Amino acid sequence: MNDSVRVQVVRLDPEIPMLHPARPGDAGVDLRATEAVILQPGQRYLIPTGLAVAIPQGYAGFVQPRSGMAINKGLGVLNSPGLIDSGYRGELKVIAINMDSEPLEIERGDRIAQLVIMPVPALVYEEVDALPGSERGAGGFGSTGRS
Repeated sequence: MNDSVRVQVVRLDPEIPMLHPARPGDAGVDLRATEAVILQPGQRYLIPTGLAVAIPQGYAGFVQPRSGMAINKGLGVLNSPGLIDSGYRGELKVIAINMDSEPLEIERGDRIAQLVIMPVPALVYEEVDALPGSERGAGGFGSTGRS
């Protein structure tokens, strides 16, 4: 039985490698920078990846930081995870931020983020007068106490 879902990819920059998991079973695929940039501490920059994808209906893409770049270089992804709806066909771009106290140099071809594609159910939003109760109720941030 083959439960693979096909995702069509256009390489807008032919020098950027095709998307593929680093290891069998990996959930994410690396996104690479098509531009060299030096990010100053706290600076944000929209980095193009040279790729466009056709995410199948019923799925969504999520752009997330790479843990190695985050811990070793201080590279973050703003609005993380960045949502890519199935109808979007433009170039994938990463809103990067330098969270370190030193300038961060990103070279063309560097792996800057990862893309995870996950199923999302079709939802119907229904207006009601009141919500059903739950154990948590309206408890928000920190409502479960200290860890």
